[in-house]
Amino acid sequence: MSRNKTLLAVSLFIITAMVLAACQPAPAAPDTMIETVVVEGEGEEVIVVVEGEAGEEAAPAAEKVLRLTYNQDFPTIDPSLAWDVSGILIIDETTVGLTRQNEQTAENELAMATDYVVADDGVTFTFTIRDDVPWVRWDAVKEEVVQVMDCEGNPRMVTADDFVYGIRRTMTPATAADYAYVQGAVIQGAEAFSQGETDDFSTVGVKALDAQTLEVKFIDPAVYNLSVIGLWFNHAMPEWLIEGSDCTEGRGDRWIETGFFQGYGPFTLKEWIHDSELTIVKNPFWPGDEVVPTPQIDVVTWKIIPTSSALAEFEAGNLDVAAFPAGDYDRIMSDPDYSQWLYPTSTLGTEFYSFNTQLAPTDDVRVRQALSMAIDREALVQVMKSGIVANWFCNPGASGCPTTAAYPDLGVAYDPEGAKALLQEYLDETGQTAADLNIVMMFNTSEGHKMRAEAVQQMWKDNLGVEIQLTNQEWAVFKVSRKEGKENVYRSSWVQDYPDANNFLKEVFSAGGAYADVVDWNSPEFDELMTRAGQEADPMARMDLYAQAEQILVVDEAVVSPLAWYSDWVIIRPEVKAFVSLTGYDRYEKWTIE
Repeated sequence: MSRNKTLLAVSLFIITAMVLAACQPAPAAPDTMIETVVVEGEGEEVIVVVEGEAGEEAAPAAEKVLRLTYNQDFPTIDPSLAWDVSGILIIDETTVGLTRQNEQTAENELAMATDYVVADDGVTFTFTIRDDVPWVRWDAVKEEVVQVMDCEGNPRMVTADDFVYGIRRTMTPATAADYAYVQGAVIQGAEAFSQGETDDFSTVGVKALDAQTLEVKFIDPAVYNLSVIGLWFNHAMPEWLIEGSDCTEGRGDRWIETGFFQGYGPFTLKEWIHDSELTIVKNPFWPGDEVVPTPQIDVVTWKIIPTSSALAEFEAGNLDVAAFPAGDYDRIMSDPDYSQWLYPTSTLGTEFYSFNTQLAPTDDVRVRQALSMAIDREALVQVMKSGIVANWFCNPGASGCPTTAAYPDLGVAYDPEGAKALLQEYLDETGQTAADLNIVMMFNTSEGHKMRAEAVQQMWKDNLGVEIQLTNQEWAVFKVSRKEGKENVYRSSWVQDYPDANNFLKEVFSAGGAYADVVDWNSPEFDELMTRAGQEADPMARMDLYAQAEQILVVDEAVVSPLAWYSDWVIIRPEVKAFVSLTGYDRYEKWTIE
């Protein structure tokens, strides 16, 4: 017997009474509304009478809005093209990988994958993908998040084919993705495909076995394989929107813009006004689980304003979270309220200077060593009011990185006398004086980077007699300029993609690495250590291999000058309950506002 459809009949009667008092009107009595609801279903009739004030409706709960800031526009939020922390953060909130890094423990957890099986060969992974996650978009007309429909009018669900497309798009040479080299280092056949040696994707170790099953074949049984496959550039992407389909116009690289964007994470993009503001909203269709819960915040907005303005906006009540310049540190710490609102952050990343090894005078290792040894890192940390002194590059919080306990004497130390001797040796050999040296340092525009650069500029003048020129560019321009090799020293930064030394060293400085084009340096000995470390199962033996590589990188060759491992403070309003991130990537679906 089929169930009867429920019918709803509503009759409204509004009765108004006015009570009058002598010579003046009394306050109007509230209108009374009687609502009779008749419900039919399953062979019975129910009459419900509700009495209350006319016009009285359940007040919608106030939206919970988290107001943040960023000091420059987001370069991109395209998973294939993103390379900076800000863009990756948005991607991770609007799409979800097979695995996801826990922001508090840095451990890898299953996310879009519900399970995986590793074959006997140790490199073939078969992932089962959850089947209850739809693609969504912001509908500006309805002013709500809606599901994306396919050409038959059915909701588009995230499938293994969407992951294959996303991985292939990042890997395709025409995409020119910065992180294709990471795929090439870990996935079978990926390097040949990304280098254009073949256009046959069937030679790549990635394929969909069915709608919810994805097979990935890695090159080696490395400990970081699960981390890499979950990274943003391997997320599912909407092929129908980017390339076009029978019922959808292809948007190409513009698919990430306001009005076009489609995603499937705990939030989705509502609006991106370049150089002004970016807003994401809660995705009501995200099923939620322990790893990626349903958000308790409705809206997250980033205002694009300088860091110097952020604190003033916070104090005016316009922001919920703010970083603040070093110059305001003492005032904030002494304020009885603000000092209680401070949250320490410790990100798995490193601030450093990269040397151009092909441009005089930093093409000479003695000059690079002298400049690095003449930096007083303890004093620099005090000036910046942030950071932990870094004598080597790889952040000790990442797996495999040398620790200060195990290697207390590793790396570059402050030695102004030794630095003078090295520089003088170079000057004598080349017939120059310190005044003859033309050294330019470039940094991306920021009050903090300028303060740090000026402090180091003074150290080099005081300790070496060298006067350098400082120049700066906006981040998007700077990122390109530093690869052109026209200056000697570049402000540099690395925040982990996954918490392993392989991501700090091999994927940054080996051939094809993130900074390979900046330092323009290669070392067969360094690369050999990277290969051996990636295959080493014993943790201490692996750490020792990375320690040997650090000795080459920051001491013997002085390719970079490490400055500080990231540690800082932010100020957060007390009504905002935040999970402070260790990884550099916040998970706003876990935050609440009381």
